[in-house]
Amino acid sequence: MLVGDATRSRFPRQGPLQVLRRAGSDQPPFDPHREGAPASGQNRHVSHPGAKGRRREEAAVKPWEVLGRARMPDGTELTLTRHPSEYVILADGESLMSSRMHGSEEALAVLGCRQARLREKPCVLIGGLGMGFTLRAALDILPASARVVVAELVPAVVQWNRGPLGPLANHPLDDARVSIEEGDVGAIIGASPDRFDALLLDVDNGPAPFTSASNVRLYDERGIAAARAALRPCGVLAVWSVNNDRGGFERRLRAGGFRVQREVVRARGEKKTGPRHTIFVAQRTDSPDECA
Repeated sequence: MLVGDATRSRFPRQGPLQVLRRAGSDQPPFDPHREGAPASGQNRHVSHPGAKGRRREEAAVKPWEVLGRARMPDGTELTLTRHPSEYVILADGESLMSSRMHGSEEALAVLGCRQARLREKPCVLIGGLGMGFTLRAALDILPASARVVVAELVPAVVQWNRGPLGPLANHPLDDARVSIEEGDVGAIIGASPDRFDALLLDVDNGPAPFTSASNVRLYDERGIAAARAALRPCGVLAVWSVNNDRGGFERRLRAGGFRVQREVVRARGEKKTGPRHTIFVAQRTDSPDECA
């Protein structure tokens, strides 16, 4: 999530925080206080309509709590906030990421690590940490011998994941297979030839950046060439995207020496609801015998 020169926004600019919707959503705005709205990480039993109504009323008046603030190198202010129903990270006051919808982040790991999990000692790079959901999904399918490197630009995001965000994904940073490299994911990729079996990129809105045009460098011809060089033979580059491919990213991947599959996934993976996001799964083309 928070790597490179800027962050991504999966929500359009909105007013009050109690109404949230990710970019590209065909669903009505989410109001955590409406009847039937799910509460992330909770399984509350309501004994009768009166109790349910009182709890909705209490939630409606409870303010958002600010848990932390941080400044990115480009000056963007990040704010971690909490409400009874969710956590939200804001960038300059705009909703960036919510704990309510993370199915597509988990799908990025599952699809990107399908080959790496079969290797003896796989090494995987995740850029960046976000709320830890991609990291947790990768750890759950990779072997005990794996190494997972997380590139994260903002030290506070790591601290938040060691603190209040940790329980959301069952404390993935406590896993001994994980190491954090603070810095720009593009620089880490460029300095890591033949190091990784899989690269999982979740930066900005994907190949069509929302927050910073400078993130294009990860997805242009040079960025694709750097990713290929950082992968071991038959390694996989998996890229999260908010849209289907309006800028010819799949074409650039194929021209850069990758075989490509495009997977459309739901933001709420298990429920198969929420906005649709795209995962580009690109395997480095080497000899047919190597990549069977």
